[in-house]
Amino acid sequence: FLLEIATWKTILLQDSASPLMEQLMFFHDHTLLILIVITILVAQMLFSMLFNQFIHRYLLEGQLIEMIWTILPALTLILIALPSLRLLYIMDEINNPMLSVKAIGHQWYWSYEYSDYKNLEFDSYMIPSNELKPYNFRLLDVDNRMVIPFLTQIRVIVTSADVIHSWTIPSLGIKIDGTPGRLNQGNFNINRTGLLYGQ
Repeated sequence: FLLEIATWKTILLQDSASPLMEQLMFFHDHTLLILIVITILVAQMLFSMLFNQFIHRYLLEGQLIEMIWTILPALTLILIALPSLRLLYIMDEINNPMLSVKAIGHQWYWSYEYSDYKNLEFDSYMIPSNELKPYNFRLLDVDNRMVIPFLTQIRVIVTSADVIHSWTIPSLGIKIDGTPGRLNQGNFNINRTGLLYGQ
């Protein structure tokens, strides 16, 4: 008995397959923890104000409280911004790639070119729903898969032949926009073997 599902991990992040995605997951958890603390703090303050019977009619200014509610949000933003800027720098850094793959987006399929060692080109079409096997993922499986080595620095050059496309593999933490007449590049290093699905 097999269930037909579109994809797995639709609520949470997919399992990491690269060091970059591990860092993105740590940043997600870090930011989520800060948001939970802020939510609990604000909810507690609202709840206590709801049942508070004491008022202070002669309070005209409170420089200490104004200083506190100015400094605390600034520190919170710094706690979020510093890891975010570090990750943005890591994502844009291009190391010496051992392999370059060019992905060209077309309407309803991708073309791949391996030009480093051998001039190899192929098209990758999505498998239609009526031809899917029970173990295939709907709207994710293709007829020709891009095969790349793991533990290797890989550069992907993405462009488009017709309209704007987006080449992404969520478990690698990479997403590159393909625009006609423009080359965008990104790099990744896979540290786990397996079959990874893009979107």
